[in-house]
Amino acid sequence: MIGFIGLSHLGIVYGTATAAKGFDMLGFDPDSDLCEALAAGRLPVAEPGLDALSATHRARLHFTADPARLAACQVVFFSRDVPTDSENRSDLGPLRQLIALAAPHLAPDAVVVILCQVPPGFTRALIDEYPSLASRLYYQVETLIFGAAVERALRPERYMIGCADPAAPLPPAYKQWLDAFACPLLPMRYESAELAKIAINCYLVSSVSTTNTLAEICEHTGADWSEIAPALRLDRRIGPHAYLTPGLGIAGGNLERDLVTVRTLSAQHGTESGTVSAWQLNSRYRRDWALRKIHALVFSQNPEARLAIWGLAYKQDTHSTKNSQSLALIESLACAPLSAYDPQVRLAGGAIANLRQAPSALEACHNADALVVMTPWKQFTSIAPAEIKAALRGHIVIDPLRTLDPAACKAAGLTVHQLGAAAN
Repeated sequence: MIGFIGLSHLGIVYGTATAAKGFDMLGFDPDSDLCEALAAGRLPVAEPGLDALSATHRARLHFTADPARLAACQVVFFSRDVPTDSENRSDLGPLRQLIALAAPHLAPDAVVVILCQVPPGFTRALIDEYPSLASRLYYQVETLIFGAAVERALRPERYMIGCADPAAPLPPAYKQWLDAFACPLLPMRYESAELAKIAINCYLVSSVSTTNTLAEICEHTGADWSEIAPALRLDRRIGPHAYLTPGLGIAGGNLERDLVTVRTLSAQHGTESGTVSAWQLNSRYRRDWALRKIHALVFSQNPEARLAIWGLAYKQDTHSTKNSQSLALIESLACAPLSAYDPQVRLAGGAIANLRQAPSALEACHNADALVVMTPWKQFTSIAPAEIKAALRGHIVIDPLRTLDPAACKAAGLTVHQLGAAAN
């Protein structure tokens, strides 16, 4: 039996993947209502393929709010997502509470794995608090991505495993679980594994920032970033899988969290981290790209213009709105009449006074002076630009993430503004 302690997005996805690999999974959370919902197949998170995977392997998925049942597990993962505060700092309090609640009930020989994202030093410090874990405590780097979490959980690129002694063999029960995923295993000391996740995100941020900087130059010079990116992917020093898609700054709390962590560690140890500060500045500037376009193209002509907004979710294929750039934009448009549509997200009635949620994407466009596409849901690509033009009162489309085909939009009489290219 493999245990997952903390049933947020992280625990639910990894727990379901564990069942799919043939293991019995016991999910523990002190929220009994959550456990009952999960046992009944009602999942509080939306991920492509997750509902079907859960239904297929329901017989191996077990849930409980009773920590005593964890004694039956040979391996347990602490798998609660670590939240961030308004300054993007990790709030480790809920994780510490969960460890304190569950630790007394674990089998004395159970392997304990911290799967949550924590700063360097956290895992080793747990041994001082819980000496009995000294020979069986591990840290494992998780690399899930909202909207692709199931795929990444089932087919990981590699597992980075923090160990008290990286040269020692891994416990058989834990090794059996790891081997089921058939990926390279990289044992390393606790602190290296904890910093590895931060390092991955920092390299991603560097690509995001470089891409965004050059894409903006494209918008003003007549170059098109979509023509440049393929050339970069063929450079072996950059690679075919490099993140070269222009975006609205650094999306998601984990990236910002890691930049804050690096700057904090740098300040503590007297190292230089000016590059990280530059990334943060670039991200804040890029987040307002759509807002700047709206003011320059729409409100400058009609201060009382009505806007249609497609997408409220943080990203496509998820119902999460935490760190949603669309909602941040809407907050900045508090005085404008807005009509929005999202295939997954329904806001509470009256939650945003100037916002009406439409029942369909085209209905949101009705009599709007401009359309702003903030979440690139696939279903938006199937809507004919001619239908968009017919529904809109105006002709401007602000589509930062290139959801719509610019040539088709131009043919329909729409003027499309996208990241990395001049307006069509």
